[in-house]
Amino acid sequence: MPSKKELLQTFLKGIETGDAMAAAVVNEAKYIQHNPQTHEGSEGIASLFARLSKTDPKVTFHRVFEDGDFAFAHIQYDFSSLRTAFEVFRFEDGQAVEHWDNIQPDQPPNPSGRGMLDGSSEITDLDKTEANRAFAREFVQHVCVDQQFDSLSDYIHAELRQHHPKIGDGASALRQALQDDGLLLRYSQIHRVLAEGNFVLCVSEGWRGEIHSSFYDLFRLDEGKIFEQWNTTETVPPRAEWKNDNGKF
Repeated sequence: MPSKKELLQTFLKGIETGDAMAAAVVNEAKYIQHNPQTHEGSEGIASLFARLSKTDPKVTFHRVFEDGDFAFAHIQYDFSSLRTAFEVFRFEDGQAVEHWDNIQPDQPPNPSGRGMLDGSSEITDLDKTEANRAFAREFVQHVCVDQQFDSLSDYIHAELRQHHPKIGDGASALRQALQDDGLLLRYSQIHRVLAEGNFVLCVSEGWRGEIHSSFYDLFRLDEGKIFEQWNTTETVPPRAEWKNDNGKF
């Protein structure tokens, strides 16, 4: 049987071809769709793939992970423009039964010259998965949600490699950004923490200025701290605009 990583990649490659058979990865009877802009069920996915394929899209996988019943990936989509995405699927009996995502238009390199997708991709330290998951969760809760910014250096390496498009390298730059009234990044709740080895993905809800937002933060841990960070931020649409009733999170 294909791994969950392989199933995820097979499914999303259907965006390039428009092949409705890609939807066979999904258990139609159980599938729960959390993208508010996508209709529920395999018919909705087949329709979406057919529409997207007309734009000659490309799907490039930069990082793919597996965590228990979940597979998740860090992807670049090339539609009429470039977009960076995190895709998360939950599987049962070899089929996808639930889906979440967070997609943002690609941005220019950040103040340190890093893009949204470059950087390390090697998965190591599989024996530290649970410790790293707990460490990253504690960082987001304590520093980002509870705003205990004086504790940031306990979690973030001083030489942090930063891929957020608005923030430069280093722990001090991240601390300044989290306290910057111009950026107004306010985390309110952690919804999910997925991990494989030295990589941890934290799915959080919050506000970017006055805009209700979804924050997906991918961390790479090294030397006992968070050494590299990637992010996508997406607006959560108003309830009246949802095409399914399952919620973003």
